[in-house]
Amino acid sequence: MDHANDDITRAPVPTSRTLSRRANPLYQLWRFVALNVRFVTMIFKGGH
Repeated sequence: MDHANDDITRAPVPTSRTLSRRANPLYQLWRFVALNVRFVTMIFKGGH
């Protein structure tokens, strides 16, 4: 028994605000920079 269609219909649907953020290059750039800053901070705190 394959219940793939049931799982898909119960999946959460993104809001219009979420979709617009995903399509916005400036927002994506900001998220990329923020993620890299978090990585660098973790690396320096690690003491390696």
